Amino acid sequence: MICRDCGLVGFIAMINSVLEVARGLPVGAELLKGGGVHFRLWAPRRKKVSVVLEGEASNRFENPREIPLTAEGRGYFSGLVSEAAAGTLYRFRLDGEARLLPDPVSRFQPEGVHGPSQIVDPWQFPWTDHNWSGVQLRGQVLYEMHIGTFTPEGTFKAAAKQLHELAELGITTVQVMPVAEFPGRFGWGYDGVFPFAPTRLYGRPDDFRHFVEEAHRCALGVILDVVYNHLGPDGNYLKEFSEDYFTDRYTTDWGEAINFDGESCGPVREFFLANVAYWIREFHLDGFRMDATHSIHDQSDPHIPAAISRHAHEAAGKRSIMIIAENEPQDTSLVRPLNEGGFGLGALYNEDFHHAARVALTGKREAYLTDYRGNPQELISAVRHGFLFQGQFYAWQMQRRGSPALDIPAQHFVTFLENHDQIANSGSGRRLNQLSHPGRLRALTALLLVAPQTPLLFQSQEFASSKPFAYFTDHRKELARLVRKGRLEFLSQFPSLVDLEAQWKIPDPSDRKTFEACKIDFAERELHSSAYRLHRDLLRLRREDPVFQAQLSSRIDGAVLARDAFVLRFFGEQGDDRLLVVNLGIDLDLTPSPEPLLAPPRSRHWQILWSSEDVAYGGVGTPSIEFLGRWRFPACSAVLMTSVGEGRALP
Repeated sequence: MICRDCGLVGFIAMINSVLEVARGLPVGAELLKGGGVHFRLWAPRRKKVSVVLEGEASNRFENPREIPLTAEGRGYFSGLVSEAAAGTLYRFRLDGEARLLPDPVSRFQPEGVHGPSQIVDPWQFPWTDHNWSGVQLRGQVLYEMHIGTFTPEGTFKAAAKQLHELAELGITTVQVMPVAEFPGRFGWGYDGVFPFAPTRLYGRPDDFRHFVEEAHRCALGVILDVVYNHLGPDGNYLKEFSEDYFTDRYTTDWGEAINFDGESCGPVREFFLANVAYWIREFHLDGFRMDATHSIHDQSDPHIPAAISRHAHEAAGKRSIMIIAENEPQDTSLVRPLNEGGFGLGALYNEDFHHAARVALTGKREAYLTDYRGNPQELISAVRHGFLFQGQFYAWQMQRRGSPALDIPAQHFVTFLENHDQIANSGSGRRLNQLSHPGRLRALTALLLVAPQTPLLFQSQEFASSKPFAYFTDHRKELARLVRKGRLEFLSQFPSLVDLEAQWKIPDPSDRKTFEACKIDFAERELHSSAYRLHRDLLRLRREDPVFQAQLSSRIDGAVLARDAFVLRFFGEQGDDRLLVVNLGIDLDLTPSPEPLLAPPRSRHWQILWSSEDVAYGGVGTPSIEFLGRWRFPACSAVLMTSVGEGRALP
């Protein structure tokens, strides 16, 4: 059965008219302007539902107060409770059972996933970002952040204090890893079970609002990593209300698939689409990064990602937002316009770029890196054409991979050298600055940050952090054992991580020491100031240089110069071209140099604009590149050159 993107719009309008209040959400607990709280719940497998008020955190009722809700029909129960207010703790009793359950639409779980929900006033926060117009995809530099490890405190408030520094560096948008309430004392957040509740581990909901407010004050956007393909295994009570939240018609690698297109899917779609609008309206977020969209299964029209895009933009109103998708099969229909049969999202992760660059940096071609050589042509093609695999056979999966992307503008691809998954998949969680030659890493950082795609940095990458980012998650003992077993099985696809000695060195995800070891040390900004300076200077070039600002892959050409070297030429509009030469091998002597891309525009010559071998970045200095027709590029370096008129010097 295939259902449409439906809801109970008419019924909700009637309720709003009676209560003289516009509900922010179709279900959940809503404070009323005149006092009291309106509760609404979808529980079609139940005959009776009541809400149980437990008082406040500092003043629990000796005898909790139980109020029955009225059955509306179609599985919905609702009621106005005058005794409830902001701060009240509550749970639901279903069919008179002894066990009390938290609200699936809880806005806050102060005692964790198994505790009571708390009523929150979402409109009391004193927003001052009224002039914030949002974010446009062009010109963005993304920064992935895990709140729990970004600061020693691991809170929204502490993270907010670092935002000004990120803006000064040249970051434009912070991409926050999932914050929906999840079980345990620490975790990545991808096993969240309360999609509407910012986790109590990072602070209260208003602390997250303060984080977004401070970001906007620093001219930074904030997008949230959301998981709409599964829920976590611990604290997931949705089936107690309806088994129709999930389906066995599809499978995912992490748990039951969400029912977006089966029987009774309407309220399920309504639940998740309400979540989309909720984050944008109540937290002023600037969009989303959607996790593993290939595991969001739906045969409806509109397909759920398209519905998500529409709801997000409607919720944002005049503000501009962007939605980025992770999609392992590299399906470009996600970013094609709705009127062309696409889903209307903003950008796609380009893991091909990462895989080719990682092989070039480390020399390792294991598991999903098997089909990459890390050679100059791959890197040129990634910059010129986006995905490397656009329908060709992919040996690792024994099938074709990707879809046509030659016509997709460059900014719709998000490129990176590190992200949370790829760092953790090294087994130990070690960073690229610990796994590769420093000169090569500086060179490919330059490629990442001046290429026309939308670049992403992972937290503390900008100052060559010595801290790992391992996989960590806190579960009860038996589940923790299964998680560790599953993690080791996943990493066994890498031959270098198969033997017992290597597996013993993989950090235990459930050990708190694994989590604590990943916390960033900001003293390394000064200790590793050369790396920080390199990122800052490259981001300034990207931001201020008109040729790099253009982000037009159609105005770039490239050529292989040697086995480990290549050139990219960025064509300016008035002969003000730029040249990027990347040499990942030994010193390169180009005599002769029969590559036309090396020829300067008429009546101009090349002058060094930037070099990764600058001593300020930890290099050894860059001698003259061209002398009497002879080109010489230093080993493991990147050199940017600009064309200047004869006899003129750069200002």
